[in-house]
Amino acid sequence: MASHKVPEPYVWDESFQTFYARVDNDHIVLFEAIFDVHNQPNSDSAVGHMEGVMAAHFNNEEKMMSAADYGGLAEHKKQHDHFMNVINEIRTPVHVGEITFCKEWLVNHIKNTDFKYKGLLLEN
Repeated sequence: MASHKVPEPYVWDESFQTFYARVDNDHIVLFEAIFDVHNQPNSDSAVGHMEGVMAAHFNNEEKMMSAADYGGLAEHKKQHDHFMNVINEIRTPVHVGEITFCKEWLVNHIKNTDFKYKGLLLEN
């Protein structure tokens, strides 16, 4: 699996576009949530927000994949579940390595995994 460059500053740009408005808008929020944890590593609120928006996005995305009978859903969901297991263990103060992991995971997940469903899902 290819490793992609993490943008600096850590913000969503058009290179992450899936062309599904809901997914792209969610991804913008996910980038912002991780960046907030980066900027506020002692904030339980920022960590909780990141966990919440990740869970909501993954749920929405999995529903879109299911509705389209997307063949890669099971593997995709495994990746989501693994990431949620990791971030649900994050506690404040959040360590730099944990933030780096989250940043890298999201960048690579979008470009290596989400991009596989481009053109195959239905916008809801």
